[in-house]
Amino acid sequence: MTEGMQPIFILPEGYTRSSGKDAQRGNIAAAKAIANTVKSTLGPRGMDKMLVDNIGDITITNDGVTVLKNMEVENPAAKMIVEIAKTQEEEVGDGTTTAVIIAGELLKNAETLLDQSIHPTLIARGYRLASNKAQELLDTLKIKLDVNSKEDLERVVRTATIGKSTGADKHVSELIVDAILHVRSAATEGGNIDLDDIKIEKKMGGGLADSRLIKGVIIDKEKVHPDMPDTLKNAKIGLLNLALEIEKTNIDAQIRIEKPEQLEAFLNEEERMLKDMVRKIKDSGANVVICQKGIDDTAQHFLAKAGILAFRRVSENDMKKIGKATGAKIASTLDELDSNGLGAAGLVHVEKLAGETLAFIEECKNPKAVTILIRGGTEHVVDEVQRAIEDSLGDLRSVIEDNGAIVAGGGSCEMEVAKGLREYAEKLEGREQLAVNAFADSLEIVAKTLAENAGLDPIDILVDLRAEHQKGKKWAGVNLSDVYKPRVSDMQTEGVIEPLRTKKQAIKSASEVAIMILRIDDIISAGKSSKTPPMPPGMGGPGGYGE
Repeated sequence: MTEGMQPIFILPEGYTRSSGKDAQRGNIAAAKAIANTVKSTLGPRGMDKMLVDNIGDITITNDGVTVLKNMEVENPAAKMIVEIAKTQEEEVGDGTTTAVIIAGELLKNAETLLDQSIHPTLIARGYRLASNKAQELLDTLKIKLDVNSKEDLERVVRTATIGKSTGADKHVSELIVDAILHVRSAATEGGNIDLDDIKIEKKMGGGLADSRLIKGVIIDKEKVHPDMPDTLKNAKIGLLNLALEIEKTNIDAQIRIEKPEQLEAFLNEEERMLKDMVRKIKDSGANVVICQKGIDDTAQHFLAKAGILAFRRVSENDMKKIGKATGAKIASTLDELDSNGLGAAGLVHVEKLAGETLAFIEECKNPKAVTILIRGGTEHVVDEVQRAIEDSLGDLRSVIEDNGAIVAGGGSCEMEVAKGLREYAEKLEGREQLAVNAFADSLEIVAKTLAENAGLDPIDILVDLRAEHQKGKKWAGVNLSDVYKPRVSDMQTEGVIEPLRTKKQAIKSASEVAIMILRIDDIISAGKSSKTPPMPPGMGGPGGYGE
């Protein structure tokens, strides 16, 4: 160092900086740690995680995105890996663990190339080439499923749920398929599906076999008056986005009452107005009223006398679902309520489950919104079943919207793409070839992890799988359907199938985040400020007694 030269401080106090190989290694280590956290949850032999938050609430799950969402991740690179799982969940609803472990393996193999002095930019370029080629290979591998066949759709559900608490329960699989078929917005192929039209209601008690599909909507509400009927058949339903109450004026006003007769007249007028509201409802032909806002006590009494079943303060989302299920139109004024705007349901009834009162609107003729009622022994069971159902619904939506495009599971798809990438790498020149081969090796992590989680030797399984794929058996994968005899077999024949969209999104997301992390060579982070706040005027600092 030159004599007399003063050190130059670029960053203020409290900032830390990591650059070059240290930054890359740190990021890769964080990404691998996240991938290793969820790795053991993959597949039908995957293990569960118990997550305990800071107030002691427990979540037991093997759903990758749920695990990662409940972890308080601080490292910036690890947060990027968590984002993959969230994106995968939002886009396709399943395959979150697959996306995360592929990303972790891509970075692990990139670290080996960095050790060989290959520049991160070259690795990133090779990974991008491999990712694009993988998408092309997946398109050539796709199989077409009959989206009108319940049996075929149930196979998709069984693959999605086999490692969950539902245990690929046939009864639950049938409920999920029936639900998605009811809300399919178009009978033609490629019809769009809004999963918000499938409501999932959870209630403890009973078992999985007691779960059922309601061709309509369940709302967590009680009838507003005890004299109202508990059950109504052939219900005519009116939906009101207004309060059945006397509205207050928008301006400040005073009413001066000097005589008891005036007070009586005032109360009688209020009663007449409320009675008039109820009369309009009855004249419309409605015998069930569902109100988004409040209902006055007097109005409740008149509704009960008229034999009308009423519910109040129902959420906007539930109102929309009821409208789709029954065909009812939401009225903003009572004048809009007429027989043409009423919905129809074969049965509306109030039922008590797990100590709570629920309103069932069911037996709708052509419901565009349905409800899956989940029953289970404990809160943790019904929560995990809900997650399994949400994954399955995402898979079914992908398959139906993509006209039945699927691939076989069990790691077979990734093994075949890896084989194609190695053949593609031979045509490349330069060091990108090494990165493409590393990408191919990374995709094999799916089959390897499935084998590890089942207690098998991953090396033996990979050797067998590569040999089978070289023979042209493109759907050879890790078959774990037989607990006592796991083996390598044709996964399409075994009925283990997954949506093509899930695989494409997982590989795309994993490669994009791996490339982004590899290109980071400098991490500048602000620490907590060490400066102490100034003392109030007139107060000395520490130890200032004699000053």
